[in-house]
Amino acid sequence: MPRTSMNEFLSVALRKDIFKRSLSVAVIVGTILNLINQGDAFYGIKSLDLVKCLLTYMVPYCVATYGAVSAIVNTDPARRK
Repeated sequence: MPRTSMNEFLSVALRKDIFKRSLSVAVIVGTILNLINQGDAFYGIKSLDLVKCLLTYMVPYCVATYGAVSAIVNTDPARRK
């Protein structure tokens, strides 16, 4: 199977449907993970670590986007040889 170029990957990753789905996953999963990992900060016991908070949303977004792009690229009949 041929490798995916960065341009091809980005063109699929930036599609509106992929962006919306990945954003939805990031909001749901990121919120749950932030409540688990930084629950004390949300209740005022400790201070909120903003970098950790943002990364907790970015990781699920990146994972969901990568999975969606991989599935689309790998099921493209033109790429099968």
